[in-house]
Amino acid sequence: MISFAGAIEPFRIANRMAGRTLYRWRLAAEGGEEVTCSNGTRIRPDIGFEPLGRDEMVIICGGLDVQSETTRGLVAWLRREARKGLAMAGLCTAAHALAKAGLLDGRRATIHWENQDGFLEDFPEIELTRSVFVIDGNRMTTAGGTASIDLALTLIARTHGQDLANAVADQLVYSSIRTDQDTQRLSIPTRIGVRHPKLSQVIQVMEKNLEDPISPATLARDVGMSTRQLERLFRRYLNRSPKRYYMELRLSKARNLLMQTDMSVINVALACGFASPSHFSKCYRAHYDTTPYRERGSRSGRTEA
Repeated sequence: MISFAGAIEPFRIANRMAGRTLYRWRLAAEGGEEVTCSNGTRIRPDIGFEPLGRDEMVIICGGLDVQSETTRGLVAWLRREARKGLAMAGLCTAAHALAKAGLLDGRRATIHWENQDGFLEDFPEIELTRSVFVIDGNRMTTAGGTASIDLALTLIARTHGQDLANAVADQLVYSSIRTDQDTQRLSIPTRIGVRHPKLSQVIQVMEKNLEDPISPATLARDVGMSTRQLERLFRRYLNRSPKRYYMELRLSKARNLLMQTDMSVINVALACGFASPSHFSKCYRAHYDTTPYRERGSRSGRTEA
């Protein structure tokens, strides 16, 4: 809902600040049917998947379970409108829908950080970034949340000037307009609540090497510490061993892949650095109190959209 509202409100405010209609929009949904958001809000669309004019722009917003919500009808509509040369933007997880339609091939894109692992597995040919938003030609993608506001303000500035964009940002009490050079996640020190350079460096290496885990001894050596010093560092600041923290990172990625892709459990295990499915299942159950197979099965029972 934040992504959805963040894509509309800047344009509404731009019209108000300019004293004239600079932007118009219509809400579309398959079949023109009412849509219920995951927070319970109901949205009544103006149109179904009708043909659009060549001067229009398509902005699609994705939420939970975007894979199942990317229907054949949506993909067909996107492809048809793209052939007219229309600009298209995918907000939050909607980058998946654009990619499924083949509209991001050979381009740079972004998607919400929680969906990045699955996206990389499904669309390896797309250059995925961790930026707040990406504009590549007439294709735009955002990381979700308030990133829609940053994209909208950037588009307003490009078309009607930075002064108007700044005035809109002031109305939104939005004190810092981010660019496509800003990354979507908080820095490691902010995320873990600890500002220790060597600890941050080790965690960064861990996050980049989930498929082929690096031993604690090697991690310690690379930052100029002994294994025992590294152990004490993790115990002091994170109340767990380096091995345990690393395992939790790998299991978190595994859960994302199970919930967001159709990869087999075996392939998920391998992608997260587990040598055998049995070891993976044992670790997964110990951490999440369920098995990978049951986790995968629970996805089909989710009702949120």
